[in-house]
Amino acid sequence: MDLITIVSALILLVPCLLQHTNSVAEAFLPSQHFFFHNHSSALTKSSFHRRRVGGSLAASIKDGDDDDDDDGKKQNQRRPWDILRFISQSSKFIRPPSLPQIIIGAVAGGKNTRKIGPDEMLWSPSSSNNFFNFSPLDDVVMGGASSSTMDNTSGVWKGMVTDANNGGFVGIRSTPFRNGLSLDMSDCTGVILTVGASKEDEEEKSKRRYKFVVRDSTDFNGICWTTEFDILPSNNKGGTTDIRIPFIQQVPTIFAKTIRGQNFDDTNVVGFQVAYSKFEYDGRLNALFQLGEFELQLLELKSY
Repeated sequence: MDLITIVSALILLVPCLLQHTNSVAEAFLPSQHFFFHNHSSALTKSSFHRRRVGGSLAASIKDGDDDDDDDGKKQNQRRPWDILRFISQSSKFIRPPSLPQIIIGAVAGGKNTRKIGPDEMLWSPSSSNNFFNFSPLDDVVMGGASSSTMDNTSGVWKGMVTDANNGGFVGIRSTPFRNGLSLDMSDCTGVILTVGASKEDEEEKSKRRYKFVVRDSTDFNGICWTTEFDILPSNNKGGTTDIRIPFIQQVPTIFAKTIRGQNFDDTNVVGFQVAYSKFEYDGRLNALFQLGEFELQLLELKSY
């Protein structure tokens, strides 16, 4: 990691701190690299709890900053900010133009675009044809303490989610496409994300709601086109699950808030993300969210 990359990573943090000076309680991963939520101060000072009610999961808000989660772990406490992990994670998404990228851009009028048709593989574990990898970007970007790892050889994304420091999200994002590539997916309906069976034993802990994001701009704080998907025991035991992400049903968001009057540019797809957060859209809590350990195996991403 060179000095320019480190300085660039720190600079990326500044506008987010200036715009959201309270805390990471408003963090919501799938909307940006820095994903924020504006909600009431009462919610900011509350803890999110899970409890089993009549055989189903329920979300409740309980006053107090130092409460236990279902596993008896202390949550919503202050912990030292791991600035080195912040720099390590954010630097993965900063890449100066390479010489081939400059040459290709000059020849192609400044843009390196690949036409993608239906049923084309975009990513799979260990494939030599991958033009990007997935890398974690967790709530450490705004001072949180959640942590995840991504193994691009097995596709296993796992970690620990905590609301310490008012955080509560983890995510992975595609690294910049090789040679500044963008994808023209105008001939496609969407993408299919295939995931493996849950490794967790307790039934309720395999019920989780994630978000998948497609990006059509390299703007660091640009629009994120978001789709929620659930991983449930009923459709995820002993095999794989295909999650279809239709472009037409994506929700445009900026800083975790839905926005209107936007059109998805399917000729300029430049990034993908997966997120697990205690927030959904516009201040709503994720009804299928739990603090603690999680694991999700990504097996492939392809067009359809």
